[in-house]
Amino acid sequence: MLETLATGQAALKGRIDMANSGALAAPLRRLAAQGPLRLDLSAVEAADSAAVALLLAAHRAARAAGHALTLAGAPDNVRALAGLYGLQALLFSETE
Repeated sequence: MLETLATGQAALKGRIDMANSGALAAPLRRLAAQGPLRLDLSAVEAADSAAVALLLAAHRAARAAGHALTLAGAPDNVRALAGLYGLQALLFSETE
């Protein structure tokens, strides 16, 4: 689930996987392209490689629009998956 918390702040919650990441992709890309975005991942309970693809798409949307995407509270499994695909430095270069 994607929840907008305030202007420039959103959170992903629950399970983020192949079953639901497609529905999250467009709204998250849109948020990332609107302005600097702090995305809280601390309530992500489970994730698979589709979650990493989702974050990568948001990162690309933010960069294309000239904005920063800051990921906060990423669970260890999300960081590990990003590392497995060689994306940890790219996705988590701007973290809290």
